[in-house]
Amino acid sequence: MKAIRVHEPGGPDRLKCEQVPLPEPGPGQARVKIHAVGVNFIDVYHRTGLYKMPLPFTPGMEAAGIVDAVGEQSADVSPGDRVAYAMSAGSYAEYSVVDTRNLVQLPEKTDFAEGAAVMLQGMTAHYLVFSTYPLRGGETALVHAAAGGVGLLLIQTAKMLGATVIGTVSTPEKAELARTAGADHVIDYEKADFEAEVRRITGGTGVDVVYDSVGRATFDKSLRCLRRRGMLVLYGQSSGPVPPVELNTLSAGGSLYFTRPGLMHYVATRDELAWRAGDVLRWVANRRLKLRIDRTFALADAAAAHRALEGRQTAGKILLLP
Repeated sequence: MKAIRVHEPGGPDRLKCEQVPLPEPGPGQARVKIHAVGVNFIDVYHRTGLYKMPLPFTPGMEAAGIVDAVGEQSADVSPGDRVAYAMSAGSYAEYSVVDTRNLVQLPEKTDFAEGAAVMLQGMTAHYLVFSTYPLRGGETALVHAAAGGVGLLLIQTAKMLGATVIGTVSTPEKAELARTAGADHVIDYEKADFEAEVRRITGGTGVDVVYDSVGRATFDKSLRCLRRRGMLVLYGQSSGPVPPVELNTLSAGGSLYFTRPGLMHYVATRDELAWRAGDVLRWVANRRLKLRIDRTFALADAAAAHRALEGRQTAGKILLLP
């Protein structure tokens, strides 16, 4: 079968399409014939070595497809089942072996592209607003990269809960996408200082929470956008890692909270995975949650997909199609 392999960390050119043996499922595992693969920034972090992986490896943490074979003690799924998954490495391939506890059934109304597009980013939006900072009606959230894959889903889930959403974007086109998703206010940070705009919009009070996937470029101003005892949720670092933080900064800013969560800790049990995946897949099937698939690439063009993602050329989700 074909798979993308990384033999040493580096740029997109490290993604090589190779022939590898077909994997066999072990106990509690299933082999999935992959129909669509989600491309995410965590794949970039793995490729560059920011998040260490044993070499060589097949990147990718999200996909949807059909169960092709099952190992022993794999009672949760059967061959022929339509499934999706996230947070299981090795999805940049024609087939992947996945622990059955990580697989969820796709609703009939949800196709493979939608399943691959929503699992990782949809569950990320879910845990951010329901668990990391449980957002309530009447509160205000600042969402960075508001036209990105997670950003557009974050806006929609925050609006489901009755919150006011301020989004930041880099182009007028992305601003329109954020507004269409439901953002109440959109700031083009290429034209305005988002910190000053947030203070203006909130009457100087600041926001209850900042959901920040950008990292280094936005971190300091994000802290200054918070109200007293507000929370900065740093769930990504597309602009680079945040330098060490002097903890007294949190006290000086108004007894602020700062956290660096990761999806794996919010789907650590089967029940929690079923809750989050069940919600987002149901919302997609009912068209309550609208997905934007920016573009698709062939599996062999994974490097081009990474360049588009890192170059901020996308708005919404990128998929690979084996």
